[in-house]
Amino acid sequence: MTDTKHDIDPVESQEWQEAIEDVIARDGADRAHYLLDKAVQQARAAGATLPFSATTPYQNTIPVDDQLEFPGDMDMEWRIRTINRWNAMATVVRRNKVSSEYGGHIASFASSAVMYDIGLNHFWRSKSAIHGGDLVFFQGHVIPGIYARSFMEGRISEEQLENFRSEVDGSGLSSYPHPWLMPDYWQFPTVSMGLGPLMAIYQARFMKYMHNRGLIDMADRKVWVFLGDGEMDEPESRGAIDLAAREGLDNLIFVINCNLQRLDGPVRGNSKIVQELEGDFRGAGWNVIKLLWGKGWDDLLEKDVSGKLRQLMEETVDGDYQTFKSKDGAYIRKHFFGKYPETAALVEDWTDDQIWALRRGGHDPQKVYTAFKKASDTKGQPSCLLVKTVKGHGMGSAGEGQNTTHQQKKMNEDQLRAFRDRFQIPVSDEDVAKAPFVSLNNAQKAYILERRKELGGEFPKREWRDTPKLEIPALSKFDGQLKGTGDREISTTMAFVRILTTLLRDKNIGKQVVPIVPDESRTFGMEGLFRSAGIYNPMGQNYTPEDADQMMFYKESIDGQVLQEGINEAGAMADWIAAATSYSNHGVPMIPFFIYYSMFGFQRIGDLAWAAGDSRARGFMLGGTAGRTTLNGEGLQHEDGHSHILAGTIPNCITYDPTFSYEVAVIVHNGLKRMYVDQEDVYFYLTLMNENYSHPDMPMGVEDDIVKGLYRFKKTARPGKKHVNLMGSGTILVQAIKAAEMLEDDFGVTSDIWSATSFNELARDGQDAARNNRLNPLGEPQVPFITQQLEGAKGPIIAATDYMKNYAEQVRAFVPGDYTVLGTDGFGRSDSRVNLRRFFEVDANHIAATAMVQLFKAGNITEKVLKDALAKYEIDGEKPNPRLV
Repeated sequence: MTDTKHDIDPVESQEWQEAIEDVIARDGADRAHYLLDKAVQQARAAGATLPFSATTPYQNTIPVDDQLEFPGDMDMEWRIRTINRWNAMATVVRRNKVSSEYGGHIASFASSAVMYDIGLNHFWRSKSAIHGGDLVFFQGHVIPGIYARSFMEGRISEEQLENFRSEVDGSGLSSYPHPWLMPDYWQFPTVSMGLGPLMAIYQARFMKYMHNRGLIDMADRKVWVFLGDGEMDEPESRGAIDLAAREGLDNLIFVINCNLQRLDGPVRGNSKIVQELEGDFRGAGWNVIKLLWGKGWDDLLEKDVSGKLRQLMEETVDGDYQTFKSKDGAYIRKHFFGKYPETAALVEDWTDDQIWALRRGGHDPQKVYTAFKKASDTKGQPSCLLVKTVKGHGMGSAGEGQNTTHQQKKMNEDQLRAFRDRFQIPVSDEDVAKAPFVSLNNAQKAYILERRKELGGEFPKREWRDTPKLEIPALSKFDGQLKGTGDREISTTMAFVRILTTLLRDKNIGKQVVPIVPDESRTFGMEGLFRSAGIYNPMGQNYTPEDADQMMFYKESIDGQVLQEGINEAGAMADWIAAATSYSNHGVPMIPFFIYYSMFGFQRIGDLAWAAGDSRARGFMLGGTAGRTTLNGEGLQHEDGHSHILAGTIPNCITYDPTFSYEVAVIVHNGLKRMYVDQEDVYFYLTLMNENYSHPDMPMGVEDDIVKGLYRFKKTARPGKKHVNLMGSGTILVQAIKAAEMLEDDFGVTSDIWSATSFNELARDGQDAARNNRLNPLGEPQVPFITQQLEGAKGPIIAATDYMKNYAEQVRAFVPGDYTVLGTDGFGRSDSRVNLRRFFEVDANHIAATAMVQLFKAGNITEKVLKDALAKYEIDGEKPNPRLV
């Protein structure tokens, strides 16, 4: 409509509008867009201040004239889809007839059944000899509908449907997509809201990375991501959309189910979530396709010569749109169409049932197909489909459009009967209350199997059983790290960088190594990789870097190997997950090394780390500048004293806190073997330090013990009466070694020194042994590894680490004899390493003093000697507790 209020020349304005209409009629909308864009550019160049609008009218993006012919049998697909709806509902209802403990969701799939049906019948390719397969992130709450579809195809049995959410005996189905629980079925875990969209963006990005480096031919493969409009409030959901646009990820398609409801109520009751999301995605540079109105609205809009219907669509807020679909046709007539005489006249000859039958765009299969096809064909941009639906569509009084529908898990007989009648389900009156599963007839089953055959086979399906093994280098390849450094001092970070460099140069696996850094390469001494491996950028390097004349200049390239994510730990972790699951998603195992400030790892991206475990990720995470007292100067927010405790909560995360370069080499080599030769679904976490000290040669025969978590670094040939065992990890082991020297020099106390490379692995081994002995009390008891190692140890054992006491405390039950733990409980702070270790009571003085205290308790030294030791080591009994200050 023309705003005549400020129009100084309405005739000229009309001529401009008619000219645009003529261009559209003659050359199409794209030509009109081009001309208008040029005109806007020229006006802005001349100094005109033009308003920016990131949104378009509240209508379907694709005009009716551009709607594509439906490629399948519309009636057949409707019939199959209605049975799928029924079986999805029945899966939840039947399970909750047994017990309401099981839960489940009906409404989400009810709102999005058409979209999943169109995708499975016409778009999503399975991996085959001629195609790499599409990747689909299924919205977690729709899962009963996906299982029901697989049941109709014969992939899932009725027994399995009956055991939805009953997994303990192995015959049930997981509540949501979990590759750990259903490794041949689900590709990605998605139901931790917000992680799906973030991980999907980086999966699409990594697919391009693999293609640009010549490791795969991605062809026309896509990453499809199904989301709810409520989920888009998670910061992670929109946090990386600019990257997708910046890198032109046209292999990425977001499908946002805009049913206008979150779990408790409206997403945006007072406004429009579709318009908000359109503004965000269009503003970021995405191709946005809105699908709001089904076929029945087309005729009304064509008759809307006054423009009042379009105006009404714009004015109506989401809270009202939701209310309309929770009522009936008469209510909609009165409260929507009845707002203006012009809109009331449009439906004056319609019955209330006809008004009620008006569908939203997401329930119209032809329009959904057209939107999917347009998005699939888009080049140079990611696509976002905003598809309006009704939550609980078809549930009627049981939950259609109601605020309570997300929690609805049961339906009474009348509600089941109404559902059956609405979708014409072949279930008798006698059986309807039982909500029986309905099988397809031969023709219907043949139809969907043929659709899947044309698309390559079963879907969803996770491919991993044919993953090739890698030819990893022998441990001797890291000879430089297995030998000592002599008088030269280095950090474990420097040792790791040399190991990484060796791997990058390996002729067998070098190309599959993926270094990932969130803008801290120089901190970790990795800047040499800038030139040797290059930083990945799909646009190459279209500028001259400031340091171009230097040996290690900042080099970006299309086939660069390093993923440098900027200050973005969550994005870097999503990158790592994409690389760590490449063996199943692309059939090409990659070896990702993600190195970062350890404090900003599990504490910051713990949910992603858990998802990585669920995804059966394989790779290495490296917490650099680790330890509460080792990263001196940076203070409270940077000093990590608990990442190993957090990492230990993930069952398939294997963690180590090595002290010496040979330990790092042995652990990395063992990880390569376990993940890429033995193909275990585990991933490794190593902490690395930035403190320099000399590293000794690797003692003979300690490799297996390093991996298991504990070995004797130094054994006293002839222990005296005053003898202790000093145990440590990371840089604090160096303090224990120093404490041993002090004890012997000052008081004649001898020591054995133990390197505890992993208290987590020691604890797991001990707990496994204890469990076995509890379940098999009459059998040969298992002895924990740490118990075997310390069985003959003489004297008290003092363990000290740069982490909270809980880290070393978890093995107490398996340690024979007297055991004391020192750790760094409390907030970090800025100071020198010497002062920090003194403050947290893990320095050589405190380790030595603790040994003397335990010897006194054992009756091996006198009170006078103890007092002398406490004075010698400057121990203050009134010192404030570091945990509390």
